[in-house]
Amino acid sequence: MSALSEQDMTRPANNAEIMERSRILLRSIQVFPRVLLGHLPTPLEPLDRLSEALGGPCIWVKRDHCTGLASGGNKTRKLEFLIAEALQREADTVITQGATQSNHVRQTAAAAAKFGLKCKVLLEDRTGFADAGYKESGNVLLDRFFGAEIVEVPGSTDMNVAMEDVAEATSEAGGTPLHHLR
Repeated sequence: MSALSEQDMTRPANNAEIMERSRILLRSIQVFPRVLLGHLPTPLEPLDRLSEALGGPCIWVKRDHCTGLASGGNKTRKLEFLIAEALQREADTVITQGATQSNHVRQTAAAAAKFGLKCKVLLEDRTGFADAGYKESGNVLLDRFFGAEIVEVPGSTDMNVAMEDVAEATSEAGGTPLHHLR
């Protein structure tokens, strides 16, 4: 098996086929630059009692909180490629966006800090919740701890336009931004 057709990807597979598909997919992503950010692969854990309570099938959970990057999360793998792209393009600043307590933003800020990149984040107020405990704790606190420059924007902001504006201002100030980190 050297390439996967759409039919190959939709029909049930046995373990040997799954392993072969995994090898093909792994080879296909090796052409892209990548940095190492996580403790991968993260473990799979069977949820035996839940599976039993539901009468089967065997349910498993992927333990992505074990990736190790800023309390973990499922964005670590993606960031390995995006941070590598920023370094390859000789960017000095990464720009991303998310909701006020975004896990993605937290992980991006941590990844940027690990590689000595500046990080600008646009945090969209999608809840209207103005409590200082919400707006200054949790992931926002960690964003600041990792050195991210935070730009708060109201809900319903066109985030693509807002990111372009921050990227343009960064360039005008002499920076080299990479801003499609979402």
